[in-house]
Amino acid sequence: MQIPNIIYEDRHLVALLKPARLPVASEGSGDETLLDVVRRWHAAKQTEGKKGYCVPIHFLDRPVSGVILFAVSSKAAARLNELFRDREMNKTYVAVTTAIPKEAEGTLEHWLAKDKDQNRAMIVKPGSKDGKKCVLSYRVLATSGGQAMVEVKPVTGRSHQIRAQMAAIGCPLVGDTKYGAKAHWDGRVALHAARLEFLHPVGGEPMKLLAPIPNYWGEIWMSAFPVTQDIIFP
Repeated sequence: MQIPNIIYEDRHLVALLKPARLPVASEGSGDETLLDVVRRWHAAKQTEGKKGYCVPIHFLDRPVSGVILFAVSSKAAARLNELFRDREMNKTYVAVTTAIPKEAEGTLEHWLAKDKDQNRAMIVKPGSKDGKKCVLSYRVLATSGGQAMVEVKPVTGRSHQIRAQMAAIGCPLVGDTKYGAKAHWDGRVALHAARLEFLHPVGGEPMKLLAPIPNYWGEIWMSAFPVTQDIIFP
């Protein structure tokens, strides 16, 4: 597999447009991963006999698309991990929900616990032993045919957080049968990591990495592109 579209590259990091259905790292299926692809690409750029440093800084679920960041220097990796830990990375997602939220915008706060056997996040009581507090904000960008296009900004970064929290308010994402959607969408979920903003880990300059919504979203939302281009990608 060729490396996906490169959004940004320098000697410290590379940002890519991850396609849906490609896992970021090994998940036990034996399928090729994005990490495999990026490491081969990066190794080919090194002097003979060297593989080069390459690690993912964050993850996206297999059925989710969007911008994803890899560090290609240990110095960048340490600093980027620190930015994520300190919540100094601003992430913006776009989603299409199978129902329209009752409120046009709001903040969701839940406690989630991971069911490892089913690879699923469960809503649990606040303060539960295995639960972790999850917070996100959302706003409805447009509605059509009982569906909503929603901008989502997670405050925390838990596994399956957006999928589980939107489902918890009766608005599972299109294609997300694991969290209540009635129909599959060819192995995809209507969730796209559209924008990532942070300070460069070495130079310190502001970075804004943008990942355009895939064309195939036209299958579920014909007006996706004019609605979001000016709002999500200013």
